[in-house]
Amino acid sequence: MNKDTNSSSDTGQVRSEPNTMIGRLTGTLEKWGEFVKFSHTIFAMPFALASMAIAARENRGWPGLKIFALIILAMVFARTCAMAFNRIADREFDAMNPRTSDRHLPAGRISLFSAWTLCIGSGAAFIGTCYFINMPCFYLSLPALFIICFYSLTKRFTHFTHVFLGISLALAPIGAWLAVRGGIGVTPVLLALIVVGWLMGFDVIYAVPDYKFDKRHGLHSAVVKWGIEGAFSFAFIVHLVTWGLMVLFGLYCGFKVAYFSGMLIILLSLLLEHFLARRRKLKWINLAFFRLNALISVVFVVVVFVEVMFPKFWYR
Repeated sequence: MNKDTNSSSDTGQVRSEPNTMIGRLTGTLEKWGEFVKFSHTIFAMPFALASMAIAARENRGWPGLKIFALIILAMVFARTCAMAFNRIADREFDAMNPRTSDRHLPAGRISLFSAWTLCIGSGAAFIGTCYFINMPCFYLSLPALFIICFYSLTKRFTHFTHVFLGISLALAPIGAWLAVRGGIGVTPVLLALIVVGWLMGFDVIYAVPDYKFDKRHGLHSAVVKWGIEGAFSFAFIVHLVTWGLMVLFGLYCGFKVAYFSGMLIILLSLLLEHFLARRRKLKWINLAFFRLNALISVVFVVVVFVEVMFPKFWYR
């Protein structure tokens, strides 16, 4: 009787340990994912994949699973490094700002040493991944890391910090093109300009809730420079120009029905984003920032893939 009881107890204990371990692992992954805002990878990743698809079309063949996987890994490592550095660089400001005081570093949920370990480790992993892609990507990996990390410091000395963010993420389509073609061309440059304009516009919107804090602490942004209304107008103009570049990009690539149908969805999304943002409430700005921009990037990559993979269908 006792033996059966002990056996049952042991069995229950054995079953509970994996669940506890899985729970802890899941919790750890969620914590670090939130720390670097892993979900925001959806902003730049689709443009890198779109660039890869068009480069593959130019090469008259897909690059293969290896290059595809390496492009994804390089994107994840580079963004993780940049985001970790951003959190490290901004930790003192985050602690003073009521909107950001509960972030992991100021709240003490992640140690500074751990954050630096993640930053340096992911940066090294990015360089290593680029080595296995090709030599042009490897040679440019360190300058790329410098650019994407440097953005985090720009709010201290320039109101055009949003431009630097756009440039940082614009490296994604250029890098993906280099991974497939080993050189540069007009297509990735156009894609990069689209990313710069798109990021500039919605980053200006995202800076609106911090207007008073930034002004009080000597931080720079387009909102501080021009005020809220001026910044909204600037963001709107930039997004209209960006949409025009998207149309030009589609014409340059010879895209047809699928792509320009997607352009209508993107235009409506941009207009809705600015309508919601002008309500000036944080929940509406967050909705405009994440969900609508995620939709824009996903729609863009989907219509590009459709045009690249099924050209004969759309050309009839």
